[in-house]
Amino acid sequence: MRIDGLQYANWSEKIFRQLREGGVDAIHVTIAYHENFRETVLNFEQWNRWFEQYPDLIMKGLWASDVEKARESGRTAVFFGFQNPSPIEDDIGLVEIVHTLGARFMQLTYNNQSLLATGCYEAEDTGLTRMGKQVVKEMNRVGLVVDMSHSADRSTIEAAELSERPIAITHANPHAWAPALRNKRDSVIRAVTENGGMLGFSVYPHHLKDKSDCTLDGFCEMIARTAEKYGADHLGIGTDLCQDQPDSVVEWMRVGRWSKEIDYGEGSASNPGFPPMPSWFRDNRDFGNIEEGLRATGLNKDEVAGIMGGNWYRFFAENFVAKG
Repeated sequence: MRIDGLQYANWSEKIFRQLREGGVDAIHVTIAYHENFRETVLNFEQWNRWFEQYPDLIMKGLWASDVEKARESGRTAVFFGFQNPSPIEDDIGLVEIVHTLGARFMQLTYNNQSLLATGCYEAEDTGLTRMGKQVVKEMNRVGLVVDMSHSADRSTIEAAELSERPIAITHANPHAWAPALRNKRDSVIRAVTENGGMLGFSVYPHHLKDKSDCTLDGFCEMIARTAEKYGADHLGIGTDLCQDQPDSVVEWMRVGRWSKEIDYGEGSASNPGFPPMPSWFRDNRDFGNIEEGLRATGLNKDEVAGIMGGNWYRFFAENFVAKG
């Protein structure tokens, strides 16, 4: 079983076919960065059209059982998530509505302070807001996973401890291995995993040691060492693959509508676009490289199978359903 904890590709029939060639059974797809509720609904509509156009390649994922349906029918199950709470605007009632529409993950922040928590680019981290605590409670109730991939340390630790259900960091790496602002310190990873949560390892070059020159061996050794510290059961892959996106999309991701200036974020003023992917992971057909690399580290068969998808599957099964 192969499950990718996050992608934001420029979707096309080509990519849907590559998902099948790579044996990817399920993916968590970003369908909102800064969109409001109505704009997010339009993104759901676009995906419904793709499900109609390519029924032999992809299907909508709502529950863990849909991963099994996809596997049995030779398709990829697509699960939806938001990288920002903007789709719920300032209305806690929309948490249940977006879950009903098909959302299964929602980040409480995207780099900046939000109505719910503090993003990883802010100078001061004040933790979860009053609304944030209420929204986490509501997300727990309906089965919408709390994702803290772009959140600051205190906010993430508070979310992990406050949440009555495990939370996720769907796409990041250990800060000690690659000290990007977006990567996670030991105290953060420990808080998430000790409370049953998941960390998905990213192959986005700005999150990698040596960036685009990161080696497969180095990436997989990092995963093996992380497994030793926190347990392999809490780890998965979240590639953060942005395949075929134009560089203008980076501006939308980082700036949205909150600034008149260009925010280069993890890039640089001289190269503000998407960085080249490492040679061993260009697209979804390369998942086998990661699997082989993990085996070479000495991780056992069950640990590798869990990291490649089994752990995400278990997490989906436990956390997408409403609390009884």
